[in-house]
Formats: sequence, structure tokens, C-alpha cells
Amino acid sequence: MHLSTRSNRTMSLLLGVFSAFCLLGAALGQDVTYEDYLAQIKACPRECHCPRNFPSSVYCDNRELKQIPNIPPHTLYLYLQNNLIESLSKEALSNATQLRWLNVNHNRITDEGMAEGALEAMPQLLQLYMGDNLLTSVPVGLPSSLEQLQLSSNRISKIPAGVFSGMDRLSLLDLQGNKLLDDAVTEVSLKGLGGLVQMNLAKNQLSSMPTGLPPSTTQLFLDGNNIQGIPSEYFKGLPKVAFLRLNGNKLSTGGVPRDVFNLSSLLELQLSHNQLTEVPFISAGLEHLHLDHNQIKSVNGSDICPVSAEALEDYAYASAPKLRYLRLDGNEIPPPIPRDVVTCFRLLRSIVI
Repeated sequence: MHLSTRSNRTMSLLLGVFSAFCLLGAALGQDVTYEDYLAQIKACPRECHCPRNFPSSVYCDNRELKQIPNIPPHTLYLYLQNNLIESLSKEALSNATQLRWLNVNHNRITDEGMAEGALEAMPQLLQLYMGDNLLTSVPVGLPSSLEQLQLSSNRISKIPAGVFSGMDRLSLLDLQGNKLLDDAVTEVSLKGLGGLVQMNLAKNQLSSMPTGLPPSTTQLFLDGNNIQGIPSEYFKGLPKVAFLRLNGNKLSTGGVPRDVFNLSSLLELQLSHNQLTEVPFISAGLEHLHLDHNQIKSVNGSDICPVSAEALEDYAYASAPKLRYLRLDGNEIPPPIPRDVVTCFRLLRSIVI
């Protein structure tokens, strides 16, 4: 019994040591020697914090830094948000060639402060967060490896031609809260975004629907602009759009062609805080519809139902229109909801009026 207990303890110790080495490898995100691990910890900038159990993450956020300290070479995740940094120094980032994640949100970085080639030495960078800075243009020289680029709440009014060339891995582009006009968002300026899934152009200065969006776009956010109408053929170039937000624009019923939202791919449509006087026609596959705070006075099931009354009588429950959520509050529609609306959209689980 005594030998068995000692053997079990020895085995537990060996497993513990093995697990520690496995965790070390996972922490650094790659095969590194123990010497490299020690070097990473030792090279941690005194202004920052490098957790010993995850030294590949370097935390330099909320330190009132005015410049980027020298970053150790095995850093994968670098947090520099909420500082006073005015520039991205090529020298400070020269060792950070393995970065996957760089967060410099809420600093004071300007176009002039973007050192030429500062980011090009990061061929593995996947996510770049540069929101809440002082940029007036999308930075050039971005790594082609990027999958997510967040540039919200800057002063961006320009997207240079070719800036996204070769960036077909980028799936999310956030340009919310900038100063983009219609002529800044074009096929030329967006060329290269062949893999884009989510485009956020909310809170800009657009007066018409943006052009040049890639066919891969699935989520399109355009809230808080000045858009007054939608071309009847607009969504033919966006066959995968599933989530569309146009809240807080100037859309009127006259600016919305009857069948423009009759898209088989569309799952959620948000049109709150506009100037619509009628419920637009929707597809049978739409699941969420937001129409609150418009000027709608009535809703008629026979007008908006995507299925004819004759066909509806023969519909099986599972084949009924998929609408589950309908918001109509803030209009001039007297309750209750007409019976023919409920009859058509028999899968409705929530109606706000």
C-alpha cells in the first residue's frame, strides 16, 4: 500500500510537470524554449504587465502612456487602449512580428502619427482595434492577414484607393461614427474586400446607399445616416445579406420600392426611426422586423403577407412565413393588431405596439 501511494504521488508529480510545460507552450502560443519564456518575462516593459501564466499577453492599457514602449518578441496580444499615444512607432513594434491582436483604442493617434510600414512587419496580425483616435483616413500599409479592422469613432472622411488590396481575409470592417460621405464609399475604395461579412457604416454622413460592397456582405449596418431612398435593384449585388439595419435615417415610403426587401436571404430588418407611412413588403423568410417610431397609421395583413390568402389556407404550420418578432410602437397604429396579420404570421411570438 505504501509503495502504491508513493508511486501514485510520483506519477501525479510527473503529470503536473508535464501539464506545466503544456500550459507554457499554450501560453506562448507556439513551441518555445524555457529560455525564451524567461526572456519574454524579463523583457516585459516596466510600464506594462505580462502575466507569468500567459506571458504572450502584454497589458499596457490605462497607463497614461504617450508612446509605445519596446514590446518583447514573443508577444501575441498587445493591449494599449485608453492611453495618450499619438503615434504608432515602427521602432517600438519592430520586435512584435508575431502579434495576432493589437488594441490601441481610445488614444490620440493621427494620420501623421502612423509611421510608414509600422504594421507591415506583422504578417500574422488578425485583429486591429484603432477606434476613438484622430484618424482622418483609413491607414495604408495594413497587413493582408487581418480578419477584423475596427476604426470606429475617428474622423475618417477618406478611404484611399487600393488600401484594401489583397485583404480578402478581412471579414469585419467597422467604420462607425466617422465622417464618410457618399463619394468616399465606392467600388474603387472597397476593392480587395472579397471575404467581407460585416460592414458597419453607422453614424456617418451618407445620403444614399453605399456602392461597391462585396457580394459576400452578410451584415450591413447603416444606422444614423441621412439615407432617403433605396434603388430598386440595390440588393441584387448583395445576395447574402441577412442582417440589415437602417434605423435613424430619412426613409419614406416613396423611397422604398415595394419589393426591395423581398430577399430570401434576409433574416432581420431594422427600419426604426424613419419616415415610413406603410409597412414594407417582406419575404417569407424574415424573422425579425423593427418598424417602431415611424409614421405608420395602419397595418393590413392582406397587403404585407408574403403568401396569398389561398396558399395560406393550405400551408402547413412549418411552412408558414417565419416572422417571429414585430415591433410597431411609436407609430399611429391603434391596437389591437388585425386578425389577418396574426393569421398570416402564425409563428409570431412577440408583437410590440
